[in-house]
Amino acid sequence: MRIAIIGNSGSGKTTLARALAREHDLALLDLDTVAWESGKIAVARDPQQALAQVRAFCGSTAHWVVEGCYAGLTRAALADADLLLFLEPGASVCRANCHSRPWEPHKFRSREEQDRHFDHLLAWVDAYYTREGDASLHEHQALFDAFEGRKRKLTRRVAATDIANVCLQTH
Repeated sequence: MRIAIIGNSGSGKTTLARALAREHDLALLDLDTVAWESGKIAVARDPQQALAQVRAFCGSTAHWVVEGCYAGLTRAALADADLLLFLEPGASVCRANCHSRPWEPHKFRSREEQDRHFDHLLAWVDAYYTREGDASLHEHQALFDAFEGRKRKLTRRVAATDIANVCLQTH
């Protein structure tokens, strides 16, 4: 099983990916960990290095789940993926999820530092529907439409108990 998950910030990608990884004993790659320089806020890693890391992970791991909002990095994972899940529950759900988001120590040194960036996160969530580029609805939809393997677009939050059904009900 090799699953790629894409969607807006706050759409539930990480929650679903962690549940899938636990339920099916999959290695997990959060694309934030390869897209950004470790220990630095909003400092992008060299794109070729990030792509190489995604390809190495997918090529060296038999069963995995990769999640993130980066269409280009997700595209690299799709070369080996069995399933693409596109989470698009809408801005209000994404914003609500952001409000309940725990501290992310791989992104911020403290909860206080994360909270200082919260308004920026909400603005980022809202801009998903109008911005252009790698982390936009437009790019995610194009990636989903072009993928010829099994795929499913989810417009509601999926409970951990429904994970198996999500994976089975794809087209």
